[in-house]
Amino acid sequence: MLHYLKGTVTMSFDGGVVVESGGVGYQVFVPDNSVLYQSQGKGPVLVYTVMILREDDVSLYGFAEKDSLELFRKLLTVNGVGAKAALAVLSAMPLEQVRRAIVFDDPDALTRANGIGKKTAQRIVLELKDKLGGAGELAGAAAEVESSDSKSEAAAALMGLGYSRSEALAALAGTEEGLTTEAYIKKALKNL
Repeated sequence: MLHYLKGTVTMSFDGGVVVESGGVGYQVFVPDNSVLYQSQGKGPVLVYTVMILREDDVSLYGFAEKDSLELFRKLLTVNGVGAKAALAVLSAMPLEQVRRAIVFDDPDALTRANGIGKKTAQRIVLELKDKLGGAGELAGAAAEVESSDSKSEAAAALMGLGYSRSEALAALAGTEEGLTTEAYIKKALKNL
């Protein structure tokens, strides 16, 4: 198995890049929002990889950060989520937003990814909510927001404005206590 590749990005294609290492060009599928697309011809890169072996295909998936690699592997453990669906989730939004969507129990945010329906998104949230490292901090922030009536009302108002539940809770987390609903909304909008 390949743990990582160190080489130069020589070209990009729809859905990935080619990393040349040791005179061999490796086709690596990467998230659409990966910084690896901007690395073409700019010197050596380190790409953390996962090799997926199937009966009719061998594919290499790559990530610029170890955290993305770990979340990709966790997504693969969810029943009904394959490599392409996991990559679609990581392509739909930044890594931290994916983590917040899972921890804040916001499957609607995950449905932004191509090929991820409501049931699959709910399954991802259900199966990974307790498995994410650092989830305790995010869950504590969600509980803090939901414990205050004014903050809960502000979160509902932000969701009415089109923000996802996870975006609303993250924007309100850590704000001082005792404000009015309107004040919380203003602070949250500044955070967003």
